[in-house]
Amino acid sequence: MQLWENISLAVTGLRANKMRSFLTMLGIIIGISAVITIMTLGDSLTTAVSDSMQALGANNITVTLQQKSDEDTDQAGQGYYWYYSTKAPDEADYITDEMIAAYVEAFPEEIYAVSIAENMSSGRVEKGKLYANVDVLGVNSAYFVTGELTMLAGRELTARDYQDGKRVALVSDRLVNNLFGGDTQAALGQPIEVIIGEDYYGYTIVGVYEYEQNAMMYTMGPEKDLYTTLYIPVRAARDQLHSTAGFQSFSVVTNTGVNSTDFSAQTERFFNSYYRKNNDFKIAAYSMESMVSELTDMMSTIELAISIIAGISLLVGGIGVMNIMLVSITERTREIGTCKALGATNGSIRMQFITEAIIICLIGGMIGVALGVTLGMVGANLLGYSAKAAVDSIAIALLFSMTIGVFFGYYPANKAAKMNPIEALRYE
Repeated sequence: MQLWENISLAVTGLRANKMRSFLTMLGIIIGISAVITIMTLGDSLTTAVSDSMQALGANNITVTLQQKSDEDTDQAGQGYYWYYSTKAPDEADYITDEMIAAYVEAFPEEIYAVSIAENMSSGRVEKGKLYANVDVLGVNSAYFVTGELTMLAGRELTARDYQDGKRVALVSDRLVNNLFGGDTQAALGQPIEVIIGEDYYGYTIVGVYEYEQNAMMYTMGPEKDLYTTLYIPVRAARDQLHSTAGFQSFSVVTNTGVNSTDFSAQTERFFNSYYRKNNDFKIAAYSMESMVSELTDMMSTIELAISIIAGISLLVGGIGVMNIMLVSITERTREIGTCKALGATNGSIRMQFITEAIIICLIGGMIGVALGVTLGMVGANLLGYSAKAAVDSIAIALLFSMTIGVFFGYYPANKAAKMNPIEALRYE
């Protein structure tokens, strides 16, 4: 019963001094809203990027050629080049078709498919005054196992296309919108020329896929300037690049039940057996699962660091609460003296003012949470991510605001409780 009376007295006091109460809450509101906004944006971004990476395949492994660092040593313990040196790989450094074939043969139970891609660079497809920007990517028959496309017209690239190195292409609906007015059927069979630097490369469109922008892509400028991928057979890409050396990277799709993290280590050991005498390069393998985990940990660390900085305003807000409570006690000295003269205990006086401080911080925290969630969701939507309110952060923020009320309200409340009733009654 006494608790409700204290809450009622606290609310009455706040209503009597609305502007002062609001200014007292302002530091709490700003601090809580800043933390909630950051956590909401962070959780939305982490979820979106994580979902995008998971869509690429949680069990996928990326195998890449990597320069050795001074920590990599040979059997004699001789140090190698710094990782950040600028040495480019020679023909003998690349991952060869023979290495990949031996790898697939060595791990038939673990490997579902090996996806290879050859990046030809960015270019432009022109049709009169119309144009479309493209990233030309040569891929093998297993590539679309790791990144499935939604076909709108025509067909995907076939095994025959890869074997013969046909000059055929799979293009996006964005390119079709720019060059063919959005008619996907009309685009099929049409010849196009891709301009890369001063070179022209000709292809025939055999399929149109639906372009999907994910959280890992960000585009500036008009929609027509968006770069979409133009897929061609990897053999055609290598022929046009006059490249026979091999590959710098490829992806592995593992079978169901395979631990991708453990298999990444096995993959590294297998390929590095070919690179024991290579003083400059080695093979590194990363599982998508471990990359997602590392990304989530990194984002959580960033969120925590920024939230701690934003939490400084909560400390300032708490000091403001203590300051205004001291002012309130000074103004209500005679009231305190009267209560004590009528038999109020030190504990009841102390609890009354602590309750008032908690109510101030709690109301400020609730306003801050509402403002933070709103700003976080608006920000997430503006960035193109699905808004995700950090429910656990909301609960922590409200609990923290009550803690601030107790912590910064205790000193003023204790000062009020220890007042001498006679001196308090004489106070002018």
